[in-house]
Amino acid sequence: MDLIQTSIPGVVQLRPRVYGDQRGFFSESWNARAFAEAAGVETAFVQDNHSRSSSGVLRGLHFQSRYSQGKLVRVTHGSVWDVVVDLRRDSPAFGTAFGCELSGENHLQLWIPPGLAHGFLVLSHSADFLYKTTEYWMPAYERSLSWSDPALAIDWPLQRIAGGARPLLAPKDAGAPTLAQLQAEGIVPLG
Repeated sequence: MDLIQTSIPGVVQLRPRVYGDQRGFFSESWNARAFAEAAGVETAFVQDNHSRSSSGVLRGLHFQSRYSQGKLVRVTHGSVWDVVVDLRRDSPAFGTAFGCELSGENHLQLWIPPGLAHGFLVLSHSADFLYKTTEYWMPAYERSLSWSDPALAIDWPLQRIAGGARPLLAPKDAGAPTLAQLQAEGIVPLG
């Protein structure tokens, strides 16, 4: 696999090798030894998740205030705009966002270390989103950060969804607090 460094320390894109011909393709989607050698990170995953979402759905920006999850994310069908926001106390990139397209065609994956908020916007008719986590989902500590917080200046490609419509949000995401509100409540920074 090839690793591509991003603007946020520790967040890397992974480009697995894809072998294809007229019959289809083969790709190794995870290899702990190869990842440790390439990224210098050894991790153990405890949970695998799979979600399917329709066009215009925006999930996030989610994080756990305790038991922060590292995530390895990818799309097997369709396309999403994937976004992370650094919430780590000692990070020089605290409060900054990074976004990239993940799709079933580009095979890109994103490693998101613990301490970041994560979300995605579905750009295609539907998308199957798979992710591995380093901690179990703990509903008592699940939090949302506002996807539209002006201080984060996230450039969501809303023009790429049906007619540039407003995204479809869960109630918890529609009413999520801004980074400043989470800081005032003492929920972030994490770490």
